[in-house]
Amino acid sequence: MLKNILSRGRSRSLTRTQKAAIAGVGTLGAAAVALTAVPASGQTTTSEAAPTAKVAYSTKQIQDVHAGVTGQLAGASQKVATIEAKKEAAAKKAAAEKAAAKKAAAEREAKEAASRSAKRAEVKKSYPNNLDGWIREARAIMKKHDIPGSYEGIHRNIMRESSGNPKAINDWDINAINGIPSKGLLQVIPPTFEAYHVAGTSKNIWDPVANIVAACNYAADKYGTMDNVDSAY
Repeated sequence: MLKNILSRGRSRSLTRTQKAAIAGVGTLGAAAVALTAVPASGQTTTSEAAPTAKVAYSTKQIQDVHAGVTGQLAGASQKVATIEAKKEAAAKKAAAEKAAAKKAAAEREAKEAASRSAKRAEVKKSYPNNLDGWIREARAIMKKHDIPGSYEGIHRNIMRESSGNPKAINDWDINAINGIPSKGLLQVIPPTFEAYHVAGTSKNIWDPVANIVAACNYAADKYGTMDNVDSAY
């Protein structure tokens, strides 16, 4: 039929119905061709997938990683140990310094306590209110001020000058005539007493201890020591 229609078509134009028929036949033919490409199983096929790449495994790589991690851990442990050792050394040093400082403080406190005790003992120390006590107290003061003079030398001159009387006064010699009589145990004139008075003693010329110390200070300046005095001075 199609052949007939095509034959006749050569002589005249195809009708609309004829064109539609031809198009339908063409479509069916294309479908037939497509069906012939489908496999007998009725399933379509796709292109074959690319083979999966094989992963290469190596125990050496794992060993290397393990060794690297182990080394890092060992290094970190060593650093921690070093830090701890430094902290411990610093703590020991601080403890030693603290102990040394504490010991030094204790030693200073002991020395200061001993010094305070000695001072208190010295302050509390009393001397008898007689010639022996006056001379010994005077010599203790003289020692602090580096003033020489033995017990014997002081005692000898006192006995010659006043016979041991702290209120003795010379009212007949040249000093008395000049209005500055000698006074006290060692017969010191007022100007000499004032010039050679030693701090810490009484400023009263009649005080036996102050009189002895001032007289010995004068004798040390003029004669080297009261021990060298054997007459009026």
